[in-house]
Amino acid sequence: MKKYSSKRSIQILAHLLQQYGIADIVISPGSRNAPLAIHFSEVDSFNCYSIVDERSAAFVAMGMAKSEKKPVAITCTSGSAVVNYYPAVTEAFYQNIPLLVLTADRPTDFVDIFDGQTIRQKDVFHQHSYGDFQLLEDSKENAEDINFDIIKKAIELCFEKQGPVHINIPLEEPLYELVSELPTFPTVEKTIKHKDYEIPSNLIAEWHTSQKIMLLVGTRDYSPELENQLTQLVKNHSVVVLSEANSNLYHEKFFRHIDRYIFNFTEEDYKTYAPDLLITVGQNVVSKKVKQFLRSARPKQHWHLDEVWQPDTYFSLTEKIEVKPEVFFSKLLKFINLEPRPYFNLWDVLRDKKDAKHEQFLNTIEFSDFYFFNKASQTVPENYNIHFSNSSGIRYAQLFDFGKRKMYCNRGTSGIDGSTSTAMGFAIKNENPTLLITGDLSFFYDINGLWNQYIPPFVRIMIFNNGEGNIFKIIPGPGNANPNTLDEFIATKHRKNAESLAKHFGFSYIRVEDELTLDRVLENFFKPDAQPKILEVNTHGKNSADVLKSYFEFMK
Repeated sequence: MKKYSSKRSIQILAHLLQQYGIADIVISPGSRNAPLAIHFSEVDSFNCYSIVDERSAAFVAMGMAKSEKKPVAITCTSGSAVVNYYPAVTEAFYQNIPLLVLTADRPTDFVDIFDGQTIRQKDVFHQHSYGDFQLLEDSKENAEDINFDIIKKAIELCFEKQGPVHINIPLEEPLYELVSELPTFPTVEKTIKHKDYEIPSNLIAEWHTSQKIMLLVGTRDYSPELENQLTQLVKNHSVVVLSEANSNLYHEKFFRHIDRYIFNFTEEDYKTYAPDLLITVGQNVVSKKVKQFLRSARPKQHWHLDEVWQPDTYFSLTEKIEVKPEVFFSKLLKFINLEPRPYFNLWDVLRDKKDAKHEQFLNTIEFSDFYFFNKASQTVPENYNIHFSNSSGIRYAQLFDFGKRKMYCNRGTSGIDGSTSTAMGFAIKNENPTLLITGDLSFFYDINGLWNQYIPPFVRIMIFNNGEGNIFKIIPGPGNANPNTLDEFIATKHRKNAESLAKHFGFSYIRVEDELTLDRVLENFFKPDAQPKILEVNTHGKNSADVLKSYFEFMK
């Protein structure tokens, strides 16, 4: 016999989640949220996942939501458990990934009287959520009707904004009173808002009077509709489309390796290659150099396309176009002439030159992080989703051609925390296999990402372990510090490896320390196995930072 929570607020919450089709719920253990865990796990339409560490759990849920493209709920007990959600909440906020954050709480009268695991939970995520709501305790007057309206509003806001929304749920004791039957609640009339858009005539005029049009696409999920629209724009060399590995756009006329082409730009190059009209799509851009280039160029017109975010990243924003890019370009293509522009040819000549030099350099490299990324780009099967950790991992990825594989990285806040957990959550809900390519510090920082009983056997993890945060040997600035300070407190040198961790969490493990072994191992690494696999590529002492610096010097 099924047993449900007697808490009416929890019953209403479950009913509304069902009404809106939110099926996946990541639950972290605790007593105050036990009514939610008991109730959700008994409802057949919910898929419940138990993840102990709240910080990891929230990133796992974020990966699920990214894979499924719909909201995922997370729930935890009160107190410090709640704020462990915060890193993932901020990432979801800036990436616009829909998380419904359900935090159990002590009754409101218990706040600040030093009761156990009681903190100021109301509005705790206020700076990084799209909505903050608090339910009434069941004993309060009109609680049922008020809570019904609050939950409905919160869920619809999560769908509309495609980002984190917080519902704090004060619960009075007893917590474990159960019932075997549920009351009947009304069917919900959904009122999710949808925007209409008509393109202003002045934008059509600006398009036709601009001689140098550039589209820069940042972090975003793959969209065949957008890819087709941008393909039409480049077909006759009408525009220059710059994209990155995690822009998930694929066409031979797109410029997909920005840093290859502009890393050594001079002030004169900035003027030569600058656009008149800049159109930006998507979110965070990895390349710091393209930010420097466009901030210096100061295009006359800059349109940004996004339903939620309108950042003036390049200090030249003139049009905030709050609509899906697919909707905008479907309108634009009806009104514009797609005539060839010399601006495309200017960039195309640059690309041919730099791509040729890139191939020349590949013939000179020895075993290093650079060698590993080149080999990985040639070896990963086409059906794999690839997740990259932050810092040097996603930066290396920009330099190589991974084909049409779908690529992801937590670029909302660009932190190293949660990369493993996000990838594992994505893998749980995706029919295609997932590969995580991660640096050593990012991997060890998120060890609990592997404390997860739902990881499919076709998951693969590649760790490039250079024994430190090698990014600080690559970027300018940290090298000015005393070498001992740099090694201990910034790059944080270490001698750790993942072998024991792999065994502990049930992964097969392989370590390689030279190019011949790497080439041989990669032949079998992606073959089916009963366990997920970790391949650790040990590049300790290989001066990987110097190899990357020599690459950019060679590309001049």
